[in-house]
Amino acid sequence: MSDSDDEVAASPRGPEIPLKYVELDAKGLRALAHPVRVRLVGLLRIHGPATATRLAQRLELTSGATSYHLRQLAAAGFVEEDTERGNGRDRWWRSVYQATSFHDRELAAREMDATLGYLRSIVASHTLLAQKALNELETMPEPWSAVVSFNDALLRLTPGEAKALRGEISEVIGRYRRYDLADENAPEDAERVSLVLHVLPGLDGADSDEPS
Repeated sequence: MSDSDDEVAASPRGPEIPLKYVELDAKGLRALAHPVRVRLVGLLRIHGPATATRLAQRLELTSGATSYHLRQLAAAGFVEEDTERGNGRDRWWRSVYQATSFHDRELAAREMDATLGYLRSIVASHTLLAQKALNELETMPEPWSAVVSFNDALLRLTPGEAKALRGEISEVIGRYRRYDLADENAPEDAERVSLVLHVLPGLDGADSDEPS
């Protein structure tokens, strides 16, 4: 149903790096059914440990509100205090997992409000990623500006074909997952690349652009 992964994709050569991921249960689903918490987890996965103050600045929130959401995430097991950092005044937080997975359809049916809240938060996060890339496109170095892509494709598939397509794309992504964000052996020109994939069935029975 949903996978959220902030790992870098850099090279197809070499073994795939195994992800430390969490499959959402009811408690975790409810905890992430909030856009701020989804963004907090994403920031910690991408940029590494940070204080509530630094995260609040990125999110344009108060430190108090950010600390509250971090405590909720910690209670659900998504983040933890980084005791190796800090000076006693500032608490540092880090992500426990590199990726989040959610495929339990029975859970989704039982917790539909939380499911929709979580998925809406994921879509909002994807929208912010796309807008950030657009805002930086004018000053982005040419090798990377040529990589930016916004594409969509309309296919006529059976449910089985759509599922197979999703699986094949995941396999391709896996082949490029060689370096994590802290890997000192990564090439000097390797940067973080965000790949967003949506599989969206259109079940309205007709194309809205077609004349009636």
